[in-house]
Amino acid sequence: MDSAPRRRCAVVGLGARARLYTQALTGPHADRAELVAFCDVNAHRMAVHNEWIAPAGPVPAYRAEDFDEMLRRERVDLVVVCTVDRTHDEYIVRALEAGCDVVTEKPMTTDADRARRILDARRRTGRSVRVAFNYRYNPVHSAVRQLLARGEIGEVGSVHFEWLLDLRHGADYFRRWHRDKANSGGLLVHKSTHHFDLVNWWLDASPDTVFAQGGLFFYGDEAGRRRGLARDYTRAHGSPAAEGDPFALRLADEPLLKSLYLDAESEDGYHRDQNVFAPGVTIEDDMAVLVRYDSGATLTYHLTAYAPWEGYRIAFNGSEGRLELLVEETTWSRPGIQTALHGAETDEDAGRTELLLRRFWERPREIEVPVGEGGHGGGDVRMLGDLFGAGGADPLGRAADATAGARSLVTGLAANESLGAGWVVGVGELLEV
Repeated sequence: MDSAPRRRCAVVGLGARARLYTQALTGPHADRAELVAFCDVNAHRMAVHNEWIAPAGPVPAYRAEDFDEMLRRERVDLVVVCTVDRTHDEYIVRALEAGCDVVTEKPMTTDADRARRILDARRRTGRSVRVAFNYRYNPVHSAVRQLLARGEIGEVGSVHFEWLLDLRHGADYFRRWHRDKANSGGLLVHKSTHHFDLVNWWLDASPDTVFAQGGLFFYGDEAGRRRGLARDYTRAHGSPAAEGDPFALRLADEPLLKSLYLDAESEDGYHRDQNVFAPGVTIEDDMAVLVRYDSGATLTYHLTAYAPWEGYRIAFNGSEGRLELLVEETTWSRPGIQTALHGAETDEDAGRTELLLRRFWERPREIEVPVGEGGHGGGDVRMLGDLFGAGGADPLGRAADATAGARSLVTGLAANESLGAGWVVGVGELLEV
């Protein structure tokens, strides 16, 4: 019988995403990990999470400025970081220096200097950093990794990757703190880090050069006025001008968001329901990226944040054939349903998943892959089991450390640099990984 002591875990950043971890730590993985503390800039949000974890809770709640005291007083072994992206490095480095291991939400951070701080602290302290790349744990993505590693299409020469965010999910980034590039690094960092990580992992390769084009095409004040979509309000709650706007988020009608954000506004003034066509948007919504890898393969990637359906198409061209993946997470967006699904394929609008192997001189063969329950095709459940459960063998190399986090990040950073400069950027000029 395993008598190893439970790891003492704290969560910093108690927004909606943190619930994935608090439920895991007080539920299926409570035999191996113990949730011992919360830390956030907003006491109300911590109180809401403490209500949610009853009867396992409550746990002590610490203000952000008391983070170091929390680590000492609660004898924390592992810190889960779910804060605003630009602050990840602050908590990661302080946790490592205090002798803790870290699990961080993606992206690991938002710029090269912050990434270097994390990598240096990890080397200096010898502690562990794991990046929560749940897409690696999706069964269909694991199947892609296996097929490529077995050489089913030979040597991979190119990858074509299109990711579509629908009008629920895509618009949500333009209501929140993500709309300010200083907070999130833009979608090429905040969102695309998932996708760039998958390609790195699938190809077992590192990015070498990057060229990108794109801009703000659909959201923002200028585009909204030009297309007649703009309404005269800053945030939706309490604004008559937001009535009837299909892009307005009605926090009072969403119990989870109401409790975490609307009811918490008096403490920090954060508005979760900003107008997607109001001034202040500094991120892009339509981006094309061309990447060359150290293996010689190339990637053509496109992210669109205003699509009528959500999902992605990926094709790998190899020396012996082609592998194609289609995932329809939602087939269309209904007006009035404003909460983003974020990869949970449980809605009645969910579509299909199709994985086709097209070897030279052979009929196409569909690869059947069972889809798991829970978010991201079962990826969340499998990832949490790896992070907090028994662990064990990892033949596919799904566990992502700080190096993998930096390697996924640097493609987006180089793409942002290329957007501004208009030329090809060598990733080694930004960050050696």
